[in-house]
Amino acid sequence: MFLTKQPLAMARTLGVAIVATLGLASCATYDEEFATINSRLDSLDAKVQSAAQSAESANQGAQQANQRLDQLEGRVQQLETAPSRKPRG
Repeated sequence: MFLTKQPLAMARTLGVAIVATLGLASCATYDEEFATINSRLDSLDAKVQSAAQSAESANQGAQQANQRLDQLEGRVQQLETAPSRKPRG
C-alpha cells in the first residue's frame, strides 16, 4: 500500500497542525512559569529594597552615634587633663 500524493499531503498538513497545537499548548505552560518567576522576582526585589532602606537607616543611626561619641571624647579629655581638685570638707 503506497500513499498517493493527496493523502501524503493531508498527513503532512495534519502533522504540522498537531505540532503547532502542541507548540502553542507548551507556550501557555511557559507563560504560567514566567509569570510565577516574575512574581518571585518582584517579591525578592521588594525585600531587597526594604533591606536597603533598613541598612541606610542603620547607617544614619551609626553616624549620629559616632558624632555623639566624638563630642563626648572631647569632654572626657578635658576632664582627664584638668588639675585634680581637692575634696571639700
